[in-house]
Formats: sequence, C-alpha cells, structure tokens
Amino acid sequence: MKHLSKLIALSMVVLGISSASAQDSNNPWAVSIGTNAVDFYPTNNGAPLSNGFLDEYFNVGDHWNILPSVSQLTVGRYIGAGLVAEIDGSINQISDFGDRAVDDLSYYSVDGSINYSLRAMLNDGWFDPVVGVGGGYTWIGDQDGEDLENLDAATLNGSLGINFWFTDNLALFVESKYKHAFDPKMGQHFQHSAGIKFMFGGTDTDGDGIYDKDDECPETPGLPEFNGCPDSDGDGIPDKDDECPNTPGLAEFNGCPDTDGDGIADPDDECPETPGLAEFNGCPDSDGDGVPDKDDECPDTPGLAEFDGCPDSDGDGVPDKDDECPEVAGTVANNGCPEPTAEIIKELNEYSNTVLFDFNKATIRSESEEALNSIVEIMQEYPKTTFHIGGHTDSVGSDKYNLKLSKERAASVREYLVEGGIPANRLTSEGYGETRPIASNSTDAGRQENRRVEISLQEEE
Repeated sequence: MKHLSKLIALSMVVLGISSASAQDSNNPWAVSIGTNAVDFYPTNNGAPLSNGFLDEYFNVGDHWNILPSVSQLTVGRYIGAGLVAEIDGSINQISDFGDRAVDDLSYYSVDGSINYSLRAMLNDGWFDPVVGVGGGYTWIGDQDGEDLENLDAATLNGSLGINFWFTDNLALFVESKYKHAFDPKMGQHFQHSAGIKFMFGGTDTDGDGIYDKDDECPETPGLPEFNGCPDSDGDGIPDKDDECPNTPGLAEFNGCPDTDGDGIADPDDECPETPGLAEFNGCPDSDGDGVPDKDDECPDTPGLAEFDGCPDSDGDGVPDKDDECPEVAGTVANNGCPEPTAEIIKELNEYSNTVLFDFNKATIRSESEEALNSIVEIMQEYPKTTFHIGGHTDSVGSDKYNLKLSKERAASVREYLVEGGIPANRLTSEGYGETRPIASNSTDAGRQENRRVEISLQEEE
C-alpha cells in the first residue's frame, strides 16, 4: 500500500505536468501503464560504450530489480512528424545495486522525453519501433550505510522501444531506457518497461468515432470505410463522390441508378423506366425508324421523321394515320386521296354527254347504261371526291318547264350512280334549265349540245 500511494501521488504530478502542455485537439493523447525493472549492473558504473557497459545485459535473475505490480504511468502526446512527447513516473524497490546486495531501497523517477516513431516508415503497420531522448530525476532512499544515503540526481536518458498496435488505439509496449546520472554515487543504470498503451483525445466534431484529422467529412457523421464520410443511400459510394446521394445506385454511374438497365444513368435517361438507346438519351425506338418512341406517333410502325415517325405508304406527302387513302397517292388538300384532273372530268363528261332520255321525260334510255357504268368505274377511283351533276336544256319551251325537267334528269343520273355503288353523300345534283347554254339555240345542232348532263367537282361552300 505504501508504494501504491506513492505511485498515485507521482501519477498526479505526471498528469499535472503533462496537462500543462498546450493540447492540439487533432493530435491524440496516450496513457500507458505497466511495470518496470531497474538494472545497475550492465553499465559497470562507467561511460556508455566503455568496456563492460553491456555486460550481462539480460541477466535478469542476478541484477534486475522488478516490482511485481503496476509501477509505471506514462502520458504522451503526439506532436506531429512522427514525434511524441512523453512524461512518465515510476517506482521500484532496489535489492541489487549492481553487484551489491542492499536492503530494499525505494526508487522513484520522473522522466520526460521526445520519442520518434518509425511506424510511418513501415507503412503504418502494427509494428512500431521507437527511439527517444530526454531527461529526468531519480530518487533512491530508505537505505542504511554511508555510501547510499538518500541519493537523488538528474539523469540524461536515451531509449529504444517497440509498440505493438492491436487497434488504432491500443498497443502493447516494451522499452529499454539508459539513464546517465549526473551524480556518480547514483550510478548509471537501465530501466526496462512493459505495459499497455491507450490512445485518446482527438477531436471528433461530428461524433462518428473518427477524429477530425482523419475525417474527410469532419462535420457530417460518416463511416470508417469512407474515412468519416456518409453514404446516405447505402450504395457503397460516399456522398461526396455520389452524384445521386439519396438514391441507391452503381459505382459505374457515380452512385446514380440505372432503373431500366440500359446502361444510361437515370439522371441522363429521358426514359428511365424503359430500356433504350444512348443516341436517344435512353429512350427506345421500337420500330427502328430513327425516331424515339417518345416522339414517335406511330411507335410500332417504321416511318419518317418528317411525319413524327409515321409512314407514308403511298408517298403522297400525307402520313398514313391522316391519309384517307393510304395505299393510293393523293393530295394533301384531299386528305391523301386522289383528285380527278381536268382530263378525268373531261372523260366523265364525254360519257355523260351520251346519256339519252325519253322525250320530255327524265327516264334514262337503256342504251345509256354503258356510259353511266363507265362513269361509276371512274368515280370509284376517287373515293373521297364529291361530284356534282348538273342538268341543262335548250330554250324550247317555257323557262319553268325547262328548269323542272333539267332537275329531274340530273336527279335521275344521280340515282343511277348511287345504285351503281357511289355513296350518295358523294353526289349532288341540280337543274339549271336553259340558263347555261354552251351553243346557240338557233340551230338544231346548237340545241342538241345544250340538252346535256354535266359532271363537275362539287365546290366547297
């Protein structure tokens, strides 16, 4: 108990001295506890490197003074560039003072040192050799005899040691320290130590267990595998390198997902839920016509870009979807259906001019059926064209009678064409009587020309 109380008191001195040093929040502290052995013999009470200096250095049984308990406390602070400042206090009992037996002399020492770690030179592994230099003060007392009366002296120290790091914070250490006393009576000696070292004291602003000096994201809680940076979406890519930090993604896309698996990251994919092509920013082109589906009004049928991906089968400039006659070339004005030319209208009228009626009647004579059937065939080639049938007379008779007769004859022709297969909504008829002559009514020949049925295109109202 006597030695324990002295060690505690000495520890308070050590802690007090060390805490007086300016702390660097980013440089951790270390506390070591262990046991020590003091050996006066190998120095042969002579100068280092002299004859006999290291005689029987490992003769533990004959010369080492060991206190079998916790007998040393060390506090250290890393100061950068591999250097560590340490201060330690130790106690022991001396029963062998070199080759002299003494009666359990008390041994106390306080030492300070600057140590250099070779760990960085060895790739920061678990093996950490350390060399050091420093000084201290040693007391020896409670002895009888004239030569050893309560000795105390300052010492100049040099040390060699090894730290074996089990974790970033915990190590087993061994050390051998040579102490050159400035009082010859004290005797030069070695002090050997072994124990456990615990590192602590660095600043961890974000509380993630990683000191700021090692934390690439010191103000945001993170993970050790990412040097203290977070991975919010848990995709294995730290937020600082993740272009989509809140959505799990892939490393090849810098942390962004590729939902449809088309090799284009969702932020760059205009169709992120449908596999597509790079040239269309991730959108598909189902029909392979060079127009992506999102812009293709006919996505399942190859078409033309000018028609928003729809085909124009008959090449008339009207896409099939708007073409009322998709397999027959027509005109834009007629919704893709063909329109009869002037030649076609002329041909229709060549037939219509041969249509004969009973005298003063609207009844079509049988010999006119062949001409009317030809008219039906021609009109069927223009399924979207509306034709107008006009009836005309000569000037013989009253105007009223001639008007009535012309209307009836035009209606008769219309009825025949409807029965022949032309939709009724594509035919109109009207009678004009004698109002639109095309020849003189003064001659038989002229009056014959004026008695006619004309076919024309229905004019839009």
